[in-house]
Amino acid sequence: MRFAKLLSLVLASGWLLAAQPADDTELKQVIIFGRHSVRAPVAPDSFLNGYSTQNFPDFHVGAGLLTTNGEILETILGGYYRQWLTEEGLLTGNDAADANFVFFHANVIQRTIDTAQHLWAGMLPGAPVNVQYLTPATTADPLFDPVDAGVAQLDPQMVMASVNGRLGGNPQLLASAYAPEFALARSVLLGYPLGQTPPPPKPQSVTDATDFAANPIGVSIATAPTEVNLGGLSIYEDVIDPFVMEYGDALPVGWGQLSAAQVSQNLRITNLLMDLTFRTPYLATVQSSNVASHIVRTMVQSATGNVMGGTLGGPSAKVVALIASDVNVCGLAGLFHVDWLLPGFQPDYCGPGGALVFQLRQSQSTGEYIVRASYIAQTLDQLRNQTPLTLAAPPAIAPVFIPGCSIGNATFDCPLGKFVRLANQLIDANSADLVN
Repeated sequence: MRFAKLLSLVLASGWLLAAQPADDTELKQVIIFGRHSVRAPVAPDSFLNGYSTQNFPDFHVGAGLLTTNGEILETILGGYYRQWLTEEGLLTGNDAADANFVFFHANVIQRTIDTAQHLWAGMLPGAPVNVQYLTPATTADPLFDPVDAGVAQLDPQMVMASVNGRLGGNPQLLASAYAPEFALARSVLLGYPLGQTPPPPKPQSVTDATDFAANPIGVSIATAPTEVNLGGLSIYEDVIDPFVMEYGDALPVGWGQLSAAQVSQNLRITNLLMDLTFRTPYLATVQSSNVASHIVRTMVQSATGNVMGGTLGGPSAKVVALIASDVNVCGLAGLFHVDWLLPGFQPDYCGPGGALVFQLRQSQSTGEYIVRASYIAQTLDQLRNQTPLTLAAPPAIAPVFIPGCSIGNATFDCPLGKFVRLANQLIDANSADLVN
């Protein structure tokens, strides 16, 4: 009887899926909100090597800069977007003409500018690269760093309370909650087999990044763009940050000790730090309201054809690309409470070159505008192997459900009017402006 009921439910569900109406929507605009591609570690070697028995590998570029592989990978990704958007009719293949309807803006950091330039080169190879960014490099961009730019203001007490409140007021408990990840990293950094019992003491010449008794995990105020310092956890994250970039740059990972699965396991700590410091609701609201406001207003401007303030490009912009960092993509995801999962990565991980992609589409039968969101990124192996991307062999793509807006179809479509109303509820007007 139980099996019969289950079979009936499965068959009914299959019928419902099969009965969904065909997609009659036409793509009108796409907004790509992405992270830079593969870069060298942000922390200098002089810092990193103090936590390991072996020197970290040479990425052949300065600290935090996009690598040669990163440039190639982003060009490959741009080529995929070119194929997809041409098939959708948003691009024509005439790059010089298409460039008039494309708007690229990058954060002031070199790796984000470089990424945007190579994304453009892959998407529009026949048109001169045209990426906007603020100068000088010390300028705080209000889209990506609204607090430092003076557009938004954080209350330090609320910052600490909102993060501490998610940890039961005891951040140090994270040391035991993520013990397997810390044990894995310690074995790699200090050069002994994982599972050795008891774990050997650290050599006198190095510092143990997992010694949270000596360097406790805590919550304190930091400076932009990361407004929260998590003590020992923040230092630990700096030390393990190179591993995923080593994989993406085709280098021996963890001195040859880490597999792709173990790299992904280490990313649980990266995700934890991103979640606490950028997806915590109070922080996401203050730090991401301005860029969210611009994205929403840009879609409304495109749908109505009316010039509006606080937008990205003019009403005729068909392709909008914003290139920043993982902290920015994670923050916007936190504001809208969206999630994704791609093969080989941890849930909600913002991979090198990955992007939240918002499509503005219009139904050809009703004229209604809808928003269709997805997360697109190259997999770890696509990064490592510089895998060519085509429509038949695309990057990893996950449709994104927008809570409070998406309907129950396979692509989680969200009516534009409903999306605007939701955004108005989530965006803090005091943390956004209609200009910057």
